[in-house]
This record gives sequence, C-alpha cells and structure tokens, in this order.
Amino acid sequence: MLSEFDLIAHYFTRPPRHADRVPLGVGDDCALLAPAAGMQLAISSDMLVEGRHFFPEADPRLLGHKCLAVNLSDLAAMGARPLAFTLALALPEARSEWLAPFSEGMLALADAHGCELIGGDTTKGPLNICITVFGEVAPGAALRRDAAVAGDEIWVSGSLGDARLALAGYRHEIPLDDATLGEAATRMHAPVPRVALGLALGGIAHAAIDVSDGLAGDLGHILERSKVGAVLNVDALPAGSMLRKQPQELRRRFALAGGDDYELCFTAPRARHEQVLAAGAAAGVAVTCIGRVDAQPGLRLEDTSGAPVSLQLSSFDHFASP
Repeated sequence: MLSEFDLIAHYFTRPPRHADRVPLGVGDDCALLAPAAGMQLAISSDMLVEGRHFFPEADPRLLGHKCLAVNLSDLAAMGARPLAFTLALALPEARSEWLAPFSEGMLALADAHGCELIGGDTTKGPLNICITVFGEVAPGAALRRDAAVAGDEIWVSGSLGDARLALAGYRHEIPLDDATLGEAATRMHAPVPRVALGLALGGIAHAAIDVSDGLAGDLGHILERSKVGAVLNVDALPAGSMLRKQPQELRRRFALAGGDDYELCFTAPRARHEQVLAAGAAAGVAVTCIGRVDAQPGLRLEDTSGAPVSLQLSSFDHFASP
C-alpha cells in the first residue's frame, strides 16, 4: 500500500511545464502563481462524489479526464485561459491500478490546455475528487452571467442531451441498444471543455454559462442575474447524434434539462451574429442560435412556428434524490 507522500510523488508530481506562470508547484506549503501582468485571476472549484456524480467502479482514466474537464468548462464560460489547478482527493485505498490511469487521464487533459497541477491534498475516505482551477482573463473581458441584455440572441455550442440519454440507459428508464448507449456514454464520461470557444467569444458575447445541470436551468441563472427573460425555440436545439433518433418529446426534454453536457450557452448582440459563427469556426465547434433575450421575466418555450410549448422540466439538484 502506498503512503500519502509516495502517492503524491509517484502520480502527481512532475517538473513544472510552465515555470514562467508557475514558479512553484507541488511539494511546498503553498504553490506560487504568476498570472500575466494586468490580468485578473478566474477561480472555480468542483467536487465529484462517487455515487452522486459518477457511478461506483467508473473507469479511472475517463474519471480523471472528466473531473478536470468540468472545471475547465467553468473557465471556458468566463472566457478565461487556464493556468493551473489543485487536486484534493479522498480514496478508500491507494491502489496503483486505479491511480495510474486516473492520473494519466487527468494530466493528459491538463497538458492539452497548458494547465499545471500545482498542489492539493490526499486522504483516506469515500472516493471524492475536488479540483480548483485558476485561469486568467483581462479586466472587463470576463463573460459574466449578469451581462445579458434584451435583444441578445441566445446560442449554444456543440450538441445537447446525449449524456442524459446515456444516464437513462444505465438506469433502465428507456431501452437502448449497446451501440446507442456506448456512443451516448462518450458524452457522459468524456466531456470536451469549450475553452477555445470561450476565448474566441471575448469582445463578442455578453453573458455565458456552461451547461452542467441542464440548459433550461442554467440559462435561467443568466436570466435571473441579468434581470431579463427569454424565448427558446425547442426545435432549434442541437440534439446529440444519439438523441436525434429518439421521439420528439424525449428529444426536447433531454436537450432542455439533461445535464452533463458541458457546452457553452451564451448571449450576444444580434449585430454580432456572423462574428459568433466565425468564433465557433475558429474554435472548431458548431454554434447554434436557439432563441432571444427579452425584457419579460421568465423562460418561454415555443416551436418553429412560434406556438407555445409546455414541458415539465427539472434541472439537476445536488440535494435532491438521485
């Protein structure tokens, strides 16, 4: 059995890859960060708990990827460039066969985004992973939730709902064949943080949020903070490749309230429509206009003809029953 310090040294300690930004990383009482001159720090924490956020016996390599991806997604939603992160890890036991692929999955994604592991903590306990990420953004350039204005178009990146479809398959809520479940599950287990898009939207978009708990609920946070309302075209929502094969009511419900998509939902002036499309193309991700912001409070759903759509929706709640 590995000791705490052997575990850290063997799986999570590496020579600094960005010494100009991280003068001191793992191994001391504190790490030292050096953001570029004049930049602000963007900081976010997310905790993933076994049995609540991921299944027991989850693939450790995919879990390592996902636990960092969901944090990088928060930086993407702010238009911030990743700098570094810390890892707090509770483990029932320190097993090399779990730690090796977990650290490999996590650090591969970190390297892809130039994000340095700079410290954290380990202890024995129920499997619990908490990551804090640090990014940098120019003053006044952050894509905040409180910046949407009436007249903005509402956009979403990528596609929605396949992760929720996979969860429904795992829970036997609906029958799915192995191929459909396997394809949908890639969105659930290996989300892609839209960091490049968040950076490309700087100076173009007004407000943004990452879609973690369901589009309708997460967009609702923007509307509440910005003191505006919105109309969404439910038939414009870009359903995932596996969700598109499902009945209309299920497509609409899972795309609106599925959760675990980790796409960006953002608002931008109508006059910036072509610039938004160009930002998506530059970042290599599709972006879809799905509605508009208006002054009337609340979120209203309509179909392509403009007829009202009524759906019973509920976003993920960490304190509700699973």
